[in-house]
Amino acid sequence: MADYKINDTVDITTVNCPVTFVKAKVALEELEEGEVLKVHMNGGEPANNVPRSIKEEGHEILDFIENGDGTFDLIVRKVGE
Repeated sequence: MADYKINDTVDITTVNCPVTFVKAKVALEELEEGEVLKVHMNGGEPANNVPRSIKEEGHEILDFIENGDGTFDLIVRKVGE
């Protein structure tokens, strides 16, 4: 069982890189420090690049879930600016 509460969700399955990271970053910017975002994304390039880029921004990756349908859910806690 996860020990976090999701505060917001962004679905980036309909956009292509690099817009995938941009949409995830904008959604994170709208959260308060410590809040949790779920990023629903396709496999492949988004699943490889978005988690890495978010981590490079200094945010905390809590979970990375393979949904079994070619999509993934990335769970991220926003770390202060």
